[in-house]
Amino acid sequence: MSRICHIELDDANLPPPTPEIEQERRVAIFDLLEDNSFALPGREGRDVAAGPYRLALSIREKRLVFDIRTEGGDPAGEFHLSLGPFRQVVKDYFAICESYFDAVKTAQPSQIETIDMARRGIHNEGARVLQERLEGKAEVDDDTARRLFTLICVLHWG
Repeated sequence: MSRICHIELDDANLPPPTPEIEQERRVAIFDLLEDNSFALPGREGRDVAAGPYRLALSIREKRLVFDIRTEGGDPAGEFHLSLGPFRQVVKDYFAICESYFDAVKTAQPSQIETIDMARRGIHNEGARVLQERLEGKAEVDDDTARRLFTLICVLHWG
C-alpha cells in the first residue's frame, strides 16, 4: 500500500508553537493520515520496500530530512532536501496566515474570503515546489503534498 500510516515531526529544538500553528499541525497530520498517497519509486533496479510507511520529518543542518520506514520500522529510505527553494513560499505562507488569523477576528466575511483564497494559492505553490523537489525520490498526490507542505511550515516555525 502506497501511503503514510504514521508521521512524526522532530520539533524538539523549536519554540512552543502558537495555538494557530499547533492547530494547523494537528489538522494536517489528521488529514494526512486519513487520506494520502505516498510511494517510493524504484531506483537503479533496486527493490523498494513496500508501504505503508512511517515518515519522520526533521530539519538537520539546514536540510529537510525525510526518514522513511516500513510499517514495522525497517528502513525504507532517507533523503535530504535543500530548504532554499521553500524559503520564500514559507515566508509568504506565514505572512498570509497571520493576516488570515487577524482578519477572522474583525474583518468582513468578504475580506476573510479574499485572504483565504490568497492563502490557498500560496499553499498550492508550496505543494507544487515540494512535488518538484520530491521528483524521483517519492511520489505524492496534490492533497498529500499540500499537507506535507503545512508540516514543513510547522518545522520552519523556529
